[in-house]
Amino acid sequence: MELSKSLSELKQTFKTGKTKDVEWRKSQLKALIKLLDDNENQIFQALERDLGKHPVEAFRDEIGILKKSAKFSLSCIDKWISPTKKQVPLLFYPSKGAVQPEPLGLVLIFSSWNFPFTLSLDPLIGAVSAGNTVVLKPSELAAECSAFLAKTIPLYLDSKAIKVIEGGVVVAEKLLQQKWDKIFFTGNARVARSVMCAASKHLTPVTMELGGKCPTIFDSLSDGDMKVAVKRIASGKWGPCSGQACVGIDYILVEHKYASNLIDLLKKTIKRFYGEDKGNFKNLCKIVNKHHFNRLRNLLEDPAVAASIVYGGSLDEENLFIEPTILLDPPVDAAIMEEEIFGPFLPIITLDDIHESIEFINSREKPLTIYAFTKDESLKKQILAETSSGSVTFNDTFVLNACDNLPFGGVGESGFGRYHGKYSFDTFSHEKAVLERTFYFELEGRHPPWNDFKMQFIRLAYNYDYFGLVLLLLGLKRKFT
Repeated sequence: MELSKSLSELKQTFKTGKTKDVEWRKSQLKALIKLLDDNENQIFQALERDLGKHPVEAFRDEIGILKKSAKFSLSCIDKWISPTKKQVPLLFYPSKGAVQPEPLGLVLIFSSWNFPFTLSLDPLIGAVSAGNTVVLKPSELAAECSAFLAKTIPLYLDSKAIKVIEGGVVVAEKLLQQKWDKIFFTGNARVARSVMCAASKHLTPVTMELGGKCPTIFDSLSDGDMKVAVKRIASGKWGPCSGQACVGIDYILVEHKYASNLIDLLKKTIKRFYGEDKGNFKNLCKIVNKHHFNRLRNLLEDPAVAASIVYGGSLDEENLFIEPTILLDPPVDAAIMEEEIFGPFLPIITLDDIHESIEFINSREKPLTIYAFTKDESLKKQILAETSSGSVTFNDTFVLNACDNLPFGGVGESGFGRYHGKYSFDTFSHEKAVLERTFYFELEGRHPPWNDFKMQFIRLAYNYDYFGLVLLLLGLKRKFT
């Protein structure tokens, strides 16, 4: 009953047109920025309790990126909501065309636990910018962060237009039974199939932000470039939530002859970044819960996989901590190479030739992103031309997520739809085509020659033959008066 009442209120709010007003949209974005400013320490505490995130990581991947996203939307929203003029065929001259964005209506956002604020509030920024009413369902696995959002959002944002509903599977199923104008889901492919099945009953459009096994291609580099590349790999693998990230590096592809040097540099970098004390690693998140800890432990229980460990491998069940772990050539048919790792394990797969990496990647599901460290322009072109992925980043990791002018999203099993910046606004908008004509210049005639003329005119207009059209118009009065 409470859910039904909440949805009725949101629908009524949308009907009033309140959320379409640009000043309302701006006020909500400003209020969200204020929420982040006022509650920075509480957010740090919630992230530490749920995931063990260090304040530096929490600000970088959650608070800072959200404030940047909200400010970017604020600076662009007037332009985004304006109609975009479009050219129309000369056949319909004089006329004018435009595309007018309009909000979809009532939208549902399912967020994930690994970045509980970013994956909740970044889609919300897009939904509000586009003028929708919103239900946000945070992940129950990050319970402290979920409770914070449920308690705090109503204090800053319009509670008649934006509601947070907490709960687990039962609540999610009840939400999916309702009719929505849009569903935005972040999570794994298994749950995504259930969401799509429920959405299909109402023909509700969905955006799926999933994941997959994101590879890194590591080509030959100079000593200096190689050290930089390894630092960026270590940061991109273990920095974001200890590898519990959909865009985290899942495995590395490298030629045999460079593998040992790569491993040595990775070991040194791990020790430098995170320390050597297995009982007190610095700046690393814990595994979110016992279930995921056991899932990761099971990946290492395969004897052939355990034998491939060249660094790390220790597990602390009491504190839900797993140290950064490097594996060299685990069996490619083992579970660790078949399913998304979503943890601190880094398999390294060696090849005879780096160009074999293309075939290796293409033999698997399309990844959310491909990382490639190379200065070889022909290899870059080959990666772009012969592989398919949600995105490609050359010579770095993870940073694309902070680029508001680039779309973020997957393809195939890694998801579909996109967001960030203007792409978030578009995701939660309908682009309505508008065509307006005048009452002038109506071609009409009763005699057979006139019909021939109309046919000639239409041919020229469709072909955009401007010169022929001008000549035809000049001769119009002379020929048929």
